[in-house]
Amino acid sequence: MDSPPPFEALPADRRALRLRAVRDGLIISGWLATLFLLVVVTNLVHSFGYDTFAYWSLNLQDLYGRSIANNFTLGAFRYTPPIAFLFAPFQLLPWWLFLWLWTATSAAIITWLSGRWTLVVLALPPVALELYHGNVHLLIAAAIVLGFGYPWTWSFVILTKITPGVGLLWFAVRREWRSFSIALGATGVIVLVTAIVAPDYWAEFFRSLFSNLDQPQYFSLPPPAPIRIPLAIVLVIWGARTDRPWTVPIAATLALPIIWPHGLTVALAAIPFLRRGDRAATTAGWENAASPRRLGLSVAVFIGGALILALLFTNNVRELVDSASAGLRPYAR
Repeated sequence: MDSPPPFEALPADRRALRLRAVRDGLIISGWLATLFLLVVVTNLVHSFGYDTFAYWSLNLQDLYGRSIANNFTLGAFRYTPPIAFLFAPFQLLPWWLFLWLWTATSAAIITWLSGRWTLVVLALPPVALELYHGNVHLLIAAAIVLGFGYPWTWSFVILTKITPGVGLLWFAVRREWRSFSIALGATGVIVLVTAIVAPDYWAEFFRSLFSNLDQPQYFSLPPPAPIRIPLAIVLVIWGARTDRPWTVPIAATLALPIIWPHGLTVALAAIPFLRRGDRAATTAGWENAASPRRLGLSVAVFIGGALILALLFTNNVRELVDSASAGLRPYAR
């Protein structure tokens, strides 16, 4: 079996060798930047898990209190009520263990999506930033990949970031009405049930959402969403008509309401399909380009390993995580 990138055999052609040197130099620079962020910056700023903290510290008595008219408040929960109900049980875990397992899950998803290219992907700045902040972007990427074969996973995409749901146009354009109905139906049922059980949460969610529309979006990548979302729609339609499923995660990334730099990791969902070629949807079994079983195995290995380390070296792991995230203590419980 050939060695994975960037450890392939050196090319014989001199021009190809020079290009390879440039590529490998960039990869090594990316690794160094990732290490700098995860080691040096973490020890200076102590805000590792900045986004993850909002999922663990959510307050069901005042779910959206921290997210009103502010795009940057520490611990602000910004997703729909069903996602709050999904994350709420994890409050039973101590913070250090939750963040430890969340990071392990993120690493498992990166490995599953990237395959032999994992080491190269870890050199990408958005990936390093996603590992540092611990947002849901990698979970969204996983849901998009799984969504071609299991459309109900699109519920997670829609109920977190909402606008990346434009990816569902893939099914509509290709007249795959069963998949389209499952995706929207599953989402609709979840919304309906939670609206009946907790209508006040939904009212607070929309109040929070609209209160932030005119708030500053520092560090967000241009152009703004009103320009990006139509472009994303066009991309999905073109991709659906030309059998290019990789366009769906790219469009979902474009359609994010705010593209923080680490939001670009949603685009990693394109990798499994690109491995099958430009027009992957013309190949047999393309819907399972990234096997759900392999995802389960990857998560089991990383979570299992993380738990074993946490059991064997409890104090060390706790001290490591607590120190890395010490700057998040204003809302610590």
